[in-house]
Amino acid sequence: MTDTEFGGVRALVTGGASGIGAAVVAELRERGATVAALDRSDGAADGGYAVRADVTDDDSVRAAVDEVAGRFGGLDVVVNNAGTGAQGTVEANGDDEWHRVFDVNVVGMVRVSRAALPHLRRSSRAVIVNVGSIAATAGLPQRALYSATKGAVTALTRAMAADHLAEGIRVNAVNPGTADTPWVGRLLDAADDPEAERAALEARQPHGRLVSAREIAHAVAYLASPLASSTNGVSLAVDGGMQDLRPRRG
Repeated sequence: MTDTEFGGVRALVTGGASGIGAAVVAELRERGATVAALDRSDGAADGGYAVRADVTDDDSVRAAVDEVAGRFGGLDVVVNNAGTGAQGTVEANGDDEWHRVFDVNVVGMVRVSRAALPHLRRSSRAVIVNVGSIAATAGLPQRALYSATKGAVTALTRAMAADHLAEGIRVNAVNPGTADTPWVGRLLDAADDPEAERAALEARQPHGRLVSAREIAHAVAYLASPLASSTNGVSLAVDGGMQDLRPRRG
């Protein structure tokens, strides 16, 4: 290791071209890591290395992970951030949509982790960080499908942490509250009254605003850090207190 926190650390971030993923790429690079952004879109945040792949395509995932590990001489950190959203009650979406969203949000993480494990086993500071959601632990209206996938991510994170503990591979998750991301922006743009919808989303978080992508990136960096070697199997909420606080108003 060099004298910086992430000096010598080689990381891969899925969904790294925009939103939370781009913030994570920038944060890890700022702290000294060498970072690749895996995304369906071209380009990487902050001028970093980019590799194109689709997490729903196992062949493209394996090729991308191997390309990054070959270029960097190994792999130490994987951030499973790529995901998609869904709205509605349990009856709002058909089987095809349920399969599609699970394929991206859950099986996508499986594909990337499975491809990365042979490389991570050769690292002395191996970490996987999964990006979940507060929807895994708090009942939110009109989010049945999305919540089901993020609940699966929480369970998957714990199971992976147990499975790979003896191999020296830590697995943790970050559960953001409603974040100021492009996907949320599109939801607001489609609302009948975008300003009222934004106010409602902000009001349900105790600190009264959306969570920023950089705040989530800080949490990812903590869990990925070699200095957090005793933190394993946790899901860290970054939600302004939405999950656990019941503040008095007025």
